[in-house]
Amino acid sequence: MARIKPKQLLIQSKTKKSPSRISYSSIITWNLIVVLVVLSLYATYRHWHHRPSFEAEMDLPLDENVERSEDSMKISTPNYAVMDTAKGSITIEIYKDASAGVVDRFVKLCKTDYFKGMPFRHVIKNFVIQGGDFDFNGAAQEWILKAKASGENTLSPKHEAFMIGTTKSPNSKGFDIFITTAPIPDLNDKIVVFGRVIKGEDIVQEIEEIDTDDHYQPKTPIGIINMTLRQEL
Repeated sequence: MARIKPKQLLIQSKTKKSPSRISYSSIITWNLIVVLVVLSLYATYRHWHHRPSFEAEMDLPLDENVERSEDSMKISTPNYAVMDTAKGSITIEIYKDASAGVVDRFVKLCKTDYFKGMPFRHVIKNFVIQGGDFDFNGAAQEWILKAKASGENTLSPKHEAFMIGTTKSPNSKGFDIFITTAPIPDLNDKIVVFGRVIKGEDIVQEIEEIDTDDHYQPKTPIGIINMTLRQEL
């Protein structure tokens, strides 16, 4: 076997190709591809993981979806409101099945302290107590100012005393509160009832006994000190 001379070995070593180097740009590109693949797999997993519950909800009939929405609104609406006065506190049960617009507006105004410091403008014994703006709805004004003491009203057992309501066409800038102190036969024709007094009836009666002028306005100012919402008592 012929021996290769050292000079020839040196020439052969120079002619051999050196191994190719991987550039930094290639490394970064492959890393990005791996990251994108991982993110795609994760997104696919989350989609299929949550799909059954979403499909179950979408398969519900429209009426049932609406009913669930209304039920959730009723749950979120507070059950009670506590009206603090100089005579004491009056606890009101809020009728969640009453006019949604009236109940929502009452709750919203309570949260903004709208009723804080509101005076009772008219107090009519054996009839109604009204708190709110002086320039209230004309029909309600006529109803109140022409009201007479008990004995001239034909009472109906289906309309109880100590009901809480507001005018049917409330001023957008205000909100009147009416507390009935006796059953009123045409109550639903005059106001929207959205609650009733469940505690503090004696306080309502004390307010009813204050002195008023010929227009049923209290001679001594009295009103709502504060109104707070409660989910439970």
